[in-house]
Amino acid sequence: MSSQPEFGQQLPEPGVPVIRNVNWGGLRTLYIKEVRRFFKVQLQTVWAPAVTTLLFLVIFTVALGGGGRMVTLQHRAIHFPEFIAPGLIVMGMLQNAFANASFSLLVGKIQGTIVDYLMPPLSTTEMLAALCGGAVTRAFCVGGTVWLAMAIWGVNVWPQHLWAVLWFGFLGSLFLALMGVLTSIWAEKFDHAAAVTNFVVAPLALLSGTFYSVERLAPAFQAISHANPFFYIISGFRYGFLGVADSPILIGSLVILGLDVALGFACYALLRRGWKIKN
Repeated sequence: MSSQPEFGQQLPEPGVPVIRNVNWGGLRTLYIKEVRRFFKVQLQTVWAPAVTTLLFLVIFTVALGGGGRMVTLQHRAIHFPEFIAPGLIVMGMLQNAFANASFSLLVGKIQGTIVDYLMPPLSTTEMLAALCGGAVTRAFCVGGTVWLAMAIWGVNVWPQHLWAVLWFGFLGSLFLALMGVLTSIWAEKFDHAAAVTNFVVAPLALLSGTFYSVERLAPAFQAISHANPFFYIISGFRYGFLGVADSPILIGSLVILGLDVALGFACYALLRRGWKIKN
């Protein structure tokens, strides 16, 4: 609980902290602001990614032989639409988590409104939590919309392990949200953020086993795929729907959790220092 002075109570001396614990009111306000920002243009931020992802599913299904094509994963034959559907869902979640988190601080620096993030009585942890919370919320909104669109289209996307869907969806969305915050701290213009999207996020997402099974690759390319963190996110997320995965679920969880912790500390250190924000 925040220990703010009540109405009529004498104000403390200058320099004496008023909010000694978590500023839940400020944290909630910034989080709601981040959510409302992307909901005001939900046609672009939520529904458009769902349509784009569904088009990916339709095009790849038709181009590769229709719904009768089978993919072998862990000695199990799976219909191709059911195989790529989980990867497409989580890919949409990851890309939108990054887009949301990489926008807030960057547009503040460009428009000169970054003071709106720095002046309120929010700690570094609270600001980082609100920014990532808004990005993760957008990711799950997009994921739910894509899932619904695929279910209406007729693809079997009923989860077998809901906990894995939620767990890897959260870990992956948080990973890209932290990457987005780190990008928005470093970037000085929209071109910088677009470069990270086009040359880092998109290639890693597309080359992570979304449209194919890593088992069918040559050993050298399998090793490269296992060095891609997106591979573990998609593999674990796919396990939640199909019950089989390209990699051990525990290892994937530990890898992404470790990366989340490392990125979280990096973002915290840079925000606390004010690198490229306060100068």
